[in-house]
Amino acid sequence: MMMMLNLMWAWFGDNSDGGLCGFDFFVDGSHLDSECGEIISDILEFISCMEGVLVDHVPRLANQGLAKNTLICVARAQVGVANINWDATVATYALNYVNSRKVDCNLVHSNGTYGENLAKGSGSFTGVAAVNLWVAEKQYYVYNSNSCVGGQCLHYTQVVWRDSVRVGCARVQCNNGWWFVTCNYDPPGNYVGEKPY
Repeated sequence: MMMMLNLMWAWFGDNSDGGLCGFDFFVDGSHLDSECGEIISDILEFISCMEGVLVDHVPRLANQGLAKNTLICVARAQVGVANINWDATVATYALNYVNSRKVDCNLVHSNGTYGENLAKGSGSFTGVAAVNLWVAEKQYYVYNSNSCVGGQCLHYTQVVWRDSVRVGCARVQCNNGWWFVTCNYDPPGNYVGEKPY
């Protein structure tokens, strides 16, 4: 299934003298809410808008995982679920957990108080690749029966769980060279008998 992301943008002044860039976002014809739009605009400003201060945006993008969060926002917007916000406390939890998995890189859940999606991969496996794997499970989720058919879908349902409003993700390279990725969600989702949205 192909998703179309249309960007509408306009310059508001000259960014060399402190002017701003404005953006509007539509996914498959649906307007994204403002906070997801702000996340995407942060990335676009990083890429093209703020050429004079690019260096200032690098730590913020790297530390807050905005690219991963944006993918999650897009998946949620597709089913009419409100945005999810990056949370430093949840991200710290995620980072502590991935660091504890460096030795064996096993996909074992932390069994903490947060919802959790895990993934691992070799080569240049990224957090974005992990989120793409989870979101790709949408094809196996059947809303009417609230079940997975033909494959796993519980990572996807956690991504779009309506009541999960905070997220934190982390990635670490394990001792064997593989990459371990987790995103944690607060409050957790995937309660038996409840639909995600």
